[in-house]
Amino acid sequence: MKFALVTFLFFAWGFITCLNDILIPHLKSVFNLGYTEAALIQFSFFIAYFAGAIPAGAITARLGYQRALVAGLATCALGAAMFWPAAQIPSFAMFLFALFVLALGITVLQVAANPFVTLLGDSATASSRLTLTQAFNSLGTAVAPWIGGWLILEQTGGGAEQVQGPYLAMAFILLAMAVIFLKTNLPQVSGKIEPFSLVAARNALKSSPLRLAVIGIFVYVGAEVSIGSFLINYLTNVAQMVASEHEAAKYVSIYWTGAMIGRFGGSALMQKISGAKTLFAAALAATVLVATATLTSGQTAGLALLAVGLCNSIMFPTIFALGVSGLGALTSIGSALLVMAIVGGAILPVLVGFIADSSGLKAALALPALCYVYLAWFAMKCGGLESTTPDITSEQPTGHGSHAKVFAHH
Repeated sequence: MKFALVTFLFFAWGFITCLNDILIPHLKSVFNLGYTEAALIQFSFFIAYFAGAIPAGAITARLGYQRALVAGLATCALGAAMFWPAAQIPSFAMFLFALFVLALGITVLQVAANPFVTLLGDSATASSRLTLTQAFNSLGTAVAPWIGGWLILEQTGGGAEQVQGPYLAMAFILLAMAVIFLKTNLPQVSGKIEPFSLVAARNALKSSPLRLAVIGIFVYVGAEVSIGSFLINYLTNVAQMVASEHEAAKYVSIYWTGAMIGRFGGSALMQKISGAKTLFAAALAATVLVATATLTSGQTAGLALLAVGLCNSIMFPTIFALGVSGLGALTSIGSALLVMAIVGGAILPVLVGFIADSSGLKAALALPALCYVYLAWFAMKCGGLESTTPDITSEQPTGHGSHAKVFAHH
């Protein structure tokens, strides 16, 4: 029951994050924005991961995992509530600030919840367990376009106020979840949580898998978010598979449903096949599919881009697992660094939007394709590193506590 409660947390922030894919075409129309300006929605959201990861690590170290989750949920509720005045004015800048606050709360949840899940059972199955919870995160991203499309995009001619009801309801739900987490007796995990510091960060980055995984998370999130952000515009204006944005929103749900199916299947698959090998196959397939969407047209191009969602499925938890393997007491530090790398979701969509404004949306897809090429290389590299990576906790100063290794080498 308690594991299910934590898992629902992953569902909630997946739902919130994917609603940005609905906000982009809606606010693009309301405020008459170009692709680059519309990409500021994702920029404002994902830049919070970079700005908030270190404070989130400090909060987790000071409060512990459970109370950090409560703080994260309360911050999310505040950000969602700010959508009401942003729409009332209406102000695009205030929308961006509300998204930033909302994402700060999710940053705390990410830093605390990901390692917390890995510590709730056998370390040998930590990667599989995290992939399972991430599958429910994907369930949230799969459901959000349907609900968001119905509440926000289906109403033709709806202005900024169209988002007030959905986000205010979300604020109440998040606040209720904060109260539930405050009152629930979650399992207490053993071991010291190392406070974030430059010295601790340098020690953590002595791990080669962590260094490469930081770049991996940056390019993975950047590629995934870039495709999801402009998928509605791609399907309606480029591939011309659908006639309206509301209809296209249903296809965005297919994109994220692919990630959900892949994570449920991947959780079982990686009990038998190494994470590095699975990641290599997924990254190679994603590269081919994005290239197909770039070089072809019509339904073939549209379906190829939608299929990338399935390839994305196991990437985040697998990169994360490979990155923090062997960090011991520095697990929360490695987690914070990896969460900071989610800033790729802020930077790459803006670059893709800039290329789309100047050269077209199809040409802009070349950037996500290059990201997947890096991930295929990363997977091959980690296949050689994982058997030789030392447990760097032995290098820590005397007096620091130590977790057991929380991720098995794949």
